[in-house]
Amino acid sequence: MTVPDSSSLRCGVIAAGHGERLKVDGRRSSKAMTLVCGRPLIDHALERFRAIGARDVTIIVNEESDDCLRWIDRNARDLDLDVIVRTTPSSYASFDIVAGRLAGRPALITTVDSILPVEDFRLFVRTAAALPSDAIVLAVTAHVDDEKPLWATLDRQGRIHALGAESGGCVTAGFYWLPAVRPLAPQAGFGRLRDYLKWLSERAPIYGVSLPLVFDVDRACDVEAAERGSLTRADEGVYK
Repeated sequence: MTVPDSSSLRCGVIAAGHGERLKVDGRRSSKAMTLVCGRPLIDHALERFRAIGARDVTIIVNEESDDCLRWIDRNARDLDLDVIVRTTPSSYASFDIVAGRLAGRPALITTVDSILPVEDFRLFVRTAAALPSDAIVLAVTAHVDDEKPLWATLDRQGRIHALGAESGGCVTAGFYWLPAVRPLAPQAGFGRLRDYLKWLSERAPIYGVSLPLVFDVDRACDVEAAERGSLTRADEGVYK
């Protein structure tokens, strides 16, 4: 099932991280090429976009990600790609570059290290698309596996009224829906994307869409957890 008017949706992948914690655990590929269930993270991200009928995709990778660039060239020619090769100083800088490229139409941005069932991704997109046209929407989950999660608290209407506190009912899950008219821009940049999101939540209404199970792949143990979860939910028919 495609999202309403998916042809007008622009998509982005933030894949400029170096994956330092994965390298400490012995992984040698770029982070985007880390295998989960035999497929690189970038493949999972692009396949989710294909599943909702989206074709216009911007990807940012760092200058050391030759393996990812080669993979994209071989495996993603069916998409209308805009590939940015740039080593950025922060996750916020990467997000800002991609969001700028996607401005003018509704945009869906994902971090490359988030793993979830395709049907849950469709749920996020359908729900976000049904909200007001100026809505900023974050995916959130009660499944906490990040060492330093960004906690969020939602009200009954699905609005996030607290972001970045020491605890909360759920955590952000690496998917961001932006309206065609971009939200407020800070006068100065941020060191981390989470700092920008917290700043933004204090100035503009942000909605959260709760998803049951999202894995954040930062360590080798996260790969193992995502693969175990994928196999379990595949048995339930959720990953189909």
